[in-house]
Amino acid sequence: MPHKVEEVMTRDPVTLPEEAPVVKAAKLMRDRGIGDVLVIGDGRLCGLVTDRDIVVRAVAEGRDLATTPLATLCTCDVVTVGPDQDVAEAARLMREKDVHQLPVVVDGRPVGIVALADLTPDLTRDLAPAPASDLTPASASGHAPAPA
Repeated sequence: MPHKVEEVMTRDPVTLPEEAPVVKAAKLMRDRGIGDVLVIGDGRLCGLVTDRDIVVRAVAEGRDLATTPLATLCTCDVVTVGPDQDVAEAARLMREKDVHQLPVVVDGRPVGIVALADLTPDLTRDLAPAPASDLTPASASGHAPAPA
């Protein structure tokens, strides 16, 4: 089982400068089949923009996607991890902060990204929704309720 984030992270994450237009991020997400892009300024991580951010903060507000810079709608308070951090710590952070991916940084510069799907089932078991309970209504189970 992997112990360090660097063993499971995706290297060379997709990044765009903070002044890049929203449409560029949307096209990268579409073309690469991803749901987020790291936003950088002067080579350092300054935010993260997700496909949901684009819909909620740009499209729904009627912004011009060709001219709106990513810096205006990205999440700036991004939780990060280092490549030497333990994967269990990364899983704990994801659970506590309710996020599905963590940028991996060294001296503020993004070197990777670790997603919930990258972690082993043992570590993500507590992060997944609980299975549906077996409380099937009597009419659906074929069993009649006991007479009162």
